[in-house]
Amino acid sequence: MKRWLPIADGLLPYRWEWLRFDITAGLAIAAVAIPSAIAYPAIAGLPAEVGFYASILPLVGYALFGPSRKLIVGPDAATMTVLAATLATLPLDNPADRVAAAAGLALIVGAFCILASMLNLGVVASFLSRPILIGFISGISISILVGQIGRLTGVRIESDGLVLPLLEIIRKASQIHWLTVWFGAAMFALLVVLARLRSPIPGPLVVVVVAVLASAVFDFEDRGMKVIGSLPGALPTMVLPKIAHLPIRELLLGAAAIWLVGVSSGLVAARSFGAKDGFKVDADRELTGLGVANICSGLFSGFPVTITDSRTATNLAAGGRSQLSGLISAATLTVLLLYLNDVLRVLPNTALGAILAFAALSLIDISGLRETWRISRMEFVFALISMWGAISLGVLSGVVIAIAGTLLYVLLKEMRPRDALLGRVEGRPGFYKMHRTENAAPPPGMVLFMIQGSILFFNADYIRSRLESVTKEAPPGTFWFVLDAGAVAQIDTTAAAMLLQWRSDLAAMGLTFAIAELHREPREILERAGFFEGASATMVFEDLEDAVRTLGERSSR
Repeated sequence: MKRWLPIADGLLPYRWEWLRFDITAGLAIAAVAIPSAIAYPAIAGLPAEVGFYASILPLVGYALFGPSRKLIVGPDAATMTVLAATLATLPLDNPADRVAAAAGLALIVGAFCILASMLNLGVVASFLSRPILIGFISGISISILVGQIGRLTGVRIESDGLVLPLLEIIRKASQIHWLTVWFGAAMFALLVVLARLRSPIPGPLVVVVVAVLASAVFDFEDRGMKVIGSLPGALPTMVLPKIAHLPIRELLLGAAAIWLVGVSSGLVAARSFGAKDGFKVDADRELTGLGVANICSGLFSGFPVTITDSRTATNLAAGGRSQLSGLISAATLTVLLLYLNDVLRVLPNTALGAILAFAALSLIDISGLRETWRISRMEFVFALISMWGAISLGVLSGVVIAIAGTLLYVLLKEMRPRDALLGRVEGRPGFYKMHRTENAAPPPGMVLFMIQGSILFFNADYIRSRLESVTKEAPPGTFWFVLDAGAVAQIDTTAAAMLLQWRSDLAAMGLTFAIAELHREPREILERAGFFEGASATMVFEDLEDAVRTLGERSSR
C-alpha cells in the first residue's frame, strides 16, 4: 500500500498530536493560496476561477501520490509565464478555448512527469544550472512586472515584450484611469510595508481583504474601476479538454518548456526546503507526485502546477506534519469557492496587478546574482544571457536560450579538461603532480600523463595537442608514454580514432603507448576500435603502480 499510495507512508501510523499542527498549517496554506489563485491566472489570460481549480485538485493528487509530507503544489509565477507564452502560439478563439488549452497542457505536462519518473530521469529536471535558472526566472519576473501595466492603469495594452508596452502606455496616457493607478499604488505600498514589518498575516491576503472591502464600500466598479467579476459557485466536473483541433507540435513543445521550467524551479525549491528542514527529496518520486497533480489539474479545467515556495514555506512555518495539511487546505479553498465567491466579485483588477508586481519583484534574486558574481564570473555571464533571452526574445525563446546556455557552459567546461604530468618523490609512496611537487620526477624512460576528464569529439583535437606538447618536452631516453585514464569517464569513436593515430605517431618517434586504470566503458569502445589487437596492441594495466613496475622491468632488460 505504501508503495502504490505514498500518502499511507506519510499518515500511517498517524499521531493524533499532529492533527492540530496539520489543521493550522492547512488553514495557513489556504490563506496564502487565495491571492495567487485569483491573481496568477491573469498572467496567462485565464479567468480567476481556474486558479482555484488548479489550487484544489492538484493538492489532493499530490497528497495521495507525492512522496513528501511537507511540500505543497500549486500555481507558480514562472510556470504561468511560460504557459502564457505557449497559449500565445496557439489558435484560440475565445476564453473557453484558452481554458481547454491550459488544461490540455497540464495533462501533457503530467504525462511527461510520469514518463520521466518511470525512466528514472529525475536528473533531467536539474538540467538548468542554478545561475541560469536564477537569470531566467529574473527575466521572467521583469516580463511579469511589465505585464501589469494594463491592470495598474486601467488601460488595455495590446503589445508584448519589454519596451513596446511602455511605449504604448505613453501613447495612451490620456486613457489612464487615475483612481485605478492610485489604488493599485496604495495596495503595492501596503504589501511593501507588511513585508518590512514581517506581518504574521500574509500580505497578499491582507490586500485582497482590504481591496474587497474598499471596493464594496466606495463602489469602485461604478467609478470605472475594473473588477474580476463573478466566480462560478461550483467545482468543475471531470472532463477531457477538447484540444484535438490544436497543432500537436506547438502543444508538445510548449508542454516541454513548461515541464522543464516548472519542474526545474520546483525541485530547486524542494531541495532548498529539504536542506533547511532535514528531509530528503527524491527527484524521480517527486516527478510521480507532480505528474498526478498536473493530471488532476488538467482533468478539472486547471493549468500546469509545480512545487511552490510560498505555500511550502507556510506549511513548514506552521508546523505541518503530514499530507493532511494539503488536504485541509484543499477543503478550505473549496468552501471559499462555493460560499464566498460573490464576496470576491468586486475585487479590483488593480489589486491583482499590485500582488503580481510585488510577487515578480520578489522573484528577482539579486542576492543570488551577487553570489554568482562573487563565485564564478563565467556563470554570472550565463545568468545574464539567460535573463536577456527571457526579456528580449520572449519566454519560449528564453527557454531555448537557457538550454543553449547550459549546453554551452558544459561544453566550455569539458572542452579543455585539466591534465598533469605525474612523477615520484624519493622515499614516498604513490605518484604526484609534477607542477605541484617540486622534487617529483618521472620514472626513468617514462612519461606519465593524466587526463582529468572524458575524451570526446569536441575536445579530441585539444587533447591531441596536449599529448604532442608533452611528448616534445620529454627528456632523451624516454621509451614509454603511459596515459593515466583513471579520471577518463568516457571515450567516443572520434577519440578512439585520435588515440589510434597518436599511437602510430608515437611508434614513429620510437615510443610505446600504454594505458593504466582504464574504466570498463571506455575500454569497450577501444576494444571495438581494435585498440588491443594485432602486433601494435596497446598494453593496459589495472593501476599506475603496476604499469610503472612492469615497464621499468622491461626497460632494464
